[in-house]
Amino acid sequence: MQVLVVFESMFGNTEIVARAIGKGLASSCEVDVVNVDDAPAQWDGLGLLVVGGPTHAHGMTRPGTRKSARQEVEGGVRSATGLREWLSALPTASRRVPVAVFDTRIRRARWLTGSAALGARKLLLKRRGVPLLPPESFFVDVGKNATILSDGEQERAEAWGIRLGARLLETAAG
Repeated sequence: MQVLVVFESMFGNTEIVARAIGKGLASSCEVDVVNVDDAPAQWDGLGLLVVGGPTHAHGMTRPGTRKSARQEVEGGVRSATGLREWLSALPTASRRVPVAVFDTRIRRARWLTGSAALGARKLLLKRRGVPLLPPESFFVDVGKNATILSDGEQERAEAWGIRLGARLLETAAG
């Protein structure tokens, strides 16, 4: 069963989370973790697609918010393509595909910050995705000159990956 984790990351936090999720999933299945820039244009045949990105301006990034992020980061951002654009270009799957979504966002009430995961989930549902678990948010703290992953979030992401893998095996068996 092929499992793919696709991430969009501006400052590196979402990539850390995606790799931790992949590590958790690897305890029960084979998994590839890829930057959205390198993600395939097809998803038929996948056993599970996990996608995640940073929350910008209450949702998934847009060209304007990515431009703003590029201006904040020396040496450029980690993802040039947006998760929104990649998901919008995915064809409808020929069969229902298990999916899971996550985001990174500042630790505040969801109604204040929004959620990139909710938008990603909506796009995947339109293309025959079937959610395995509810969307998950991982938190970053705003420092003086950067955002950094909050304490314990990398470990929480790995644990979420383990839960995803267990749920996937449960679903496949039953």
